[in-house]
Amino acid sequence: MATLADDIRLGLWHRANGLAPEHHVIIDLIRPGSRVLDLGCGEGDLLKALMETKGIRAEGIEISEECIQVCVAKGVPNVQHGDLDEGLADYADQSVDVVILTNTIQVLHRPLQLIQEIARVGKECILGFPNFAHWACRYQLGLLGRMPKTGRLPYEWYDTPNIHLTTIRDAREFVSTAGLRVVREIPLRTKESECREVKLWPNLLADQAIFVVARQAA
Repeated sequence: MATLADDIRLGLWHRANGLAPEHHVIIDLIRPGSRVLDLGCGEGDLLKALMETKGIRAEGIEISEECIQVCVAKGVPNVQHGDLDEGLADYADQSVDVVILTNTIQVLHRPLQLIQEIARVGKECILGFPNFAHWACRYQLGLLGRMPKTGRLPYEWYDTPNIHLTTIRDAREFVSTAGLRVVREIPLRTKESECREVKLWPNLLADQAIFVVARQAA
């Protein structure tokens, strides 16, 4: 069982490696030596951590050329430029052990198309997204009459990159609509480099969620 000292060391390690609080949950879900494709991998912090801790075969797709250059400088060379709204035609069916799509689905124009694509390509798929039904969002919209701004959703309404915000409840329906199933659901309460799984009223109290999804059993 992890001790407080272990949690402190883990938090310091994550801060030093530029990881979001939910990333250590994702790292725990990955089997050593897996082929992992991170969609919208940014500057490659998660892939780098997975390479160091799990010895994965890392691949990424990123739309920003600047971020790709940072990935290469960090020692994550296998990152290609691509627009996720155009799909994953370069990847064969079930060719990747794990596909990760974290904090990216809400910025896509065609999220339904992409989730079907990642389930085609990946034997296992991990989705991460901010929960728009979190109590802080409800309070700002319901009582203050303002578009919500939180630590997970820090943008003004007029300059946000998020165009398809969702909730945990909506995400379950979204996965089903895509013809997939939720294998595991991990609602989280995050703060700086720490996170805790939410057991009670997750759609109200969790500000972030991780879904492990897969194709329906034959």
